[in-house]
Amino acid sequence: MRTLHTDEITNTIREMCIEANLVLSDDVKEKILNARQIEESPLGTQILGQLEKNLEIAQIEKIPICQDTGMAVVFLEIGQDLHIEGISLEDAVNEGIRRGYKEGYLRSSVVSDPLIRVNTTDNTPGILHFTIVPGEQLKITVAPKGFGSENMSRIAMLKPSDGEEGIKQMVLDTVRIAGPNACPPIVVGVGIGGTFEKCALLAKKALTRSLKESSPIPHIQKLEKELLEEINRMGIGPGGLGGRITALGVNIEIYPTHIAGLPVAVNLCCHVNRHIVRIL
Repeated sequence: MRTLHTDEITNTIREMCIEANLVLSDDVKEKILNARQIEESPLGTQILGQLEKNLEIAQIEKIPICQDTGMAVVFLEIGQDLHIEGISLEDAVNEGIRRGYKEGYLRSSVVSDPLIRVNTTDNTPGILHFTIVPGEQLKITVAPKGFGSENMSRIAMLKPSDGEEGIKQMVLDTVRIAGPNACPPIVVGVGIGGTFEKCALLAKKALTRSLKESSPIPHIQKLEKELLEEINRMGIGPGGLGGRITALGVNIEIYPTHIAGLPVAVNLCCHVNRHIVRIL
């Protein structure tokens, strides 16, 4: 059994929060660069060029890609043969978020009570998801989530008889309603199956999958491709000002569900689809 101290986890989370907000992952960056080559709208092409320039400035000047540095979503896959010593794991992760946002001069966007709305001043607490997996490693995924796109996400409890066409319609309606508000070109995370809360988590997790990777399940891969094509025929375009490229990718994750249900969640993300992975 391997031992890992929470100090190392805290330091790693701190670094990940800063890096994720300053440097966009290669998969999303490549999609934006490629989008500019195929966008047919002159205004859309200009906007994509501005997004490229923004990414370059952020990396060189060490400033956030977007002023909304998000609420920190952290996925932790914990090896069952790993022993973690020190403070509680949840406290260690939140301390890493606190240090990252404070020391990285990132905007604090979290309020302690959703109605009273007093800012916590350090962007904690984060949204933490724990999974136990085989092995003795800890895999950490940090995905700061901005709320312009988060606010445009939806969930629906469809009937099994709605089938694939019902799923498609729900996804397309979500993108159509979002329009320019999700800061396109967007990334579309879709969760299908499980329960009410599980499909939402699947949709969030889908946003962390590389845009270079399609679903390994043939019929889901086909659905991802068809949805991306249909979304990009809507004409919403970069910045919502018209064009061919409304979405950079569609990622779908599925899970077994009840015979009476077909839960579907759509989690939209703007072009700043931040996600970073480290393994300790």
